[in-house]
Amino acid sequence: MDKYLLEYEIKSKGLSIKEYCDYIGIDKTTYYRKVNGKSEFTQSEIQKSIDLLDLGDPTPIFFVKKVS
Repeated sequence: MDKYLLEYEIKSKGLSIKEYCDYIGIDKTTYYRKVNGKSEFTQSEIQKSIDLLDLGDPTPIFFVKKVS
């Protein structure tokens, strides 16, 4: 999960985090848990994000490989 890239996409569409959360159906507390790695976005939430943000490829945001 690349929270910075997600926030960039949200802001570049002129949306607030609250507007994004309202659209995908989660509250802001849940959003922050997800972007900070405490839980994961569901398939439905990812699909709604793709639709709202017009993402061609969600992989760089939601499916970042962890390298150690």
